[in-house]
Amino acid sequence: MEMKPPPFTLGYHMPAEWEPHLQCWMGWPERPDNWRDNAKHAQRVFARVATTISKFEPVTVCASAAQWENARTLLPPNVRVLEMSMNDAWFRDTGPTFVVRKGAVISDNHKHRVAGIDWNFNSWGGIDDGCYEDWSLDLLVARKILGNERLPRIPHTMILEGGSIHVDGEGTCLTTEECLLNKNRNPNMTKEEIENELKAYLGVEKVIWLPRGLYGDDDTNGHIDNMCCFAKPGVVVLSWIDDEKDPQYERSMEAFTVLSNEKDARGRKLEIVKLHVPGPLYMTDEEADGVVQDGDAKARLPGTRLAASYVNFYIANGAIILPQFGDQKRDDEAVSVLSQTFPNYKVVGIEGAREIVLGGGNIHCITQQHPAI
Repeated sequence: MEMKPPPFTLGYHMPAEWEPHLQCWMGWPERPDNWRDNAKHAQRVFARVATTISKFEPVTVCASAAQWENARTLLPPNVRVLEMSMNDAWFRDTGPTFVVRKGAVISDNHKHRVAGIDWNFNSWGGIDDGCYEDWSLDLLVARKILGNERLPRIPHTMILEGGSIHVDGEGTCLTTEECLLNKNRNPNMTKEEIENELKAYLGVEKVIWLPRGLYGDDDTNGHIDNMCCFAKPGVVVLSWIDDEKDPQYERSMEAFTVLSNEKDARGRKLEIVKLHVPGPLYMTDEEADGVVQDGDAKARLPGTRLAASYVNFYIANGAIILPQFGDQKRDDEAVSVLSQTFPNYKVVGIEGAREIVLGGGNIHCITQQHPAI
């Protein structure tokens, strides 16, 4: 089932991530040219994430035919496991962006309260700059999820990943110029044209553009979900560092300047919560050696700085699912900061999240919330 008009004209908008969820969707990692040692370490951490989230809301994990039994074995019985082919497990970017409508039913054709936007996808940059050469299976992930749930699909030709946008549910969207204006995404679209599409499809009234994302986040060209997110309307959490000599410092400062001078769609000045990044952390020789470097996927080289960020957390029903990187000082600090920022939520740290960042993202990147109406 497809919807043709832009969602906003039908009363749909993208809800904030802290609004109630029906469930959480995740993929299952397996490709050996991105996940070390045939993904066995990453699979254990994915299972840990899914198990933790399942204590607060239902979880569905999608795994290939070759991995279904393995995933079923590693996951608890209350986590649903579906068979689905995919090129990699980044469901934030390949899954649908869910939108909701709360008004009266327009007609039998427009009676659904939840629908999903199926954006175009090109492996974060296409043949020349993407993370792998074949993304044909990823192009079908959103369609399969929506078909499984019998929800309307809203197709879009614009290339966009879910990790490149963040909304407050009240008309404001955060994104980065580094990603959405990159020539490897939509080179024939202007900034104004892209912004107009975000407004029409997400139901937002204002887009706040940060210049760049996190330092070292080359795989996604600076996704917003590693750099900054909304904690509630009028409050944002920003990746921060105090060391002026660190290359992240300039990026954090320029983002802070933009946010300090912006107002949201409701005219509120933004409160900025600084969340210090860990490390810096670097890929070890052992970690790089565990990846099959066959040329089909972007190389994982020893000494590469990891794009590790505590902002890359998942907001579940009543819980914050937070990556922990083994930097004890910063891990504990992140738990403390987010506990104060989300006083009505339980902050749960996921040990071993380094395994996810080795593959190019973190907890927010591997999850996709399915809103409840």
